[in-house]
Amino acid sequence: MAQAAVHIPQAQATQGAGEQQTGCATVQRKAYPGPVRWDRSTRWELATIESPRRLTVEVWLVLGLSLGRSGVYAILDLVNSLTYTAPLGDQSTTLHQDRQVPDALNLAYQLAPIVFGVFPALLAIYLLGRPAAKVLSGIGLDATRPRRDGAHSVVLAAAIGLPGLAFYIAGRVMGITKHVVASGLAAHWWTIPVLVASAIENGLLEEVVAVAYLVTRLEQLRWRPWAVLGASAALRGCYHLYQGIGPALANIAMGLVFAEYYRRTRRVAPLVGAHILLDVVSFVGQGLLPDGWLP
Repeated sequence: MAQAAVHIPQAQATQGAGEQQTGCATVQRKAYPGPVRWDRSTRWELATIESPRRLTVEVWLVLGLSLGRSGVYAILDLVNSLTYTAPLGDQSTTLHQDRQVPDALNLAYQLAPIVFGVFPALLAIYLLGRPAAKVLSGIGLDATRPRRDGAHSVVLAAAIGLPGLAFYIAGRVMGITKHVVASGLAAHWWTIPVLVASAIENGLLEEVVAVAYLVTRLEQLRWRPWAVLGASAALRGCYHLYQGIGPALANIAMGLVFAEYYRRTRRVAPLVGAHILLDVVSFVGQGLLPDGWLP
């Protein structure tokens, strides 16, 4: 018996994207009605996205492997801290600690999480599109404007650092913030280089994933601007909860400023630079202060 021919309108047959050839006809697969493959706002060729659901799953996977996972552990750590007899304000947390092992192995233990911590940022960049050079240019992680980006980094660091310090001190006074020891490392020859490398890793991981990647993907999912800003800021505040309520609130404010800056400028390099400056001052500078200067 002869098979009936299936008529496909010419307007559909010439669409190209999403076609699937079968034995008797070309079946059109519905494409994701999101951004076109070349997005003028981000200036790079986006990876092919088949559906909003697939994009949403990708976002959860990236966060689950990186900052989302850190957020869950930070919440658990805060809940656990609240069960202690001692109030939150009488507790402390140390960001970098020595291992009781030989010096060379101790150094390796310090470097390993720094190296592996960069991989989620690299994964986010890889998933955003191709080629890599255009993705980096699209999110503004390049060296095309070093002076302007550097100046913005300094201004952002100052604008965030001073209020952040005020949040920390106020939280300590109110008893809702732990005493944060930025570095518990002894005076090894490699202490300062490791702390600087840790600051670089933090800046790349957090700003690429929590800002450049997340903002881009949520915009592709047609989230409203206020929701995009809120999600990025909430994520940043969440994974700082292990330090207490004060630092979490300060990081939410920082997240709002950084996400809006990126949304307007499409440049993440100044945010990475500002974050590195803040962390270097915190990690290295705290050890240079007289004892008891910070509560």
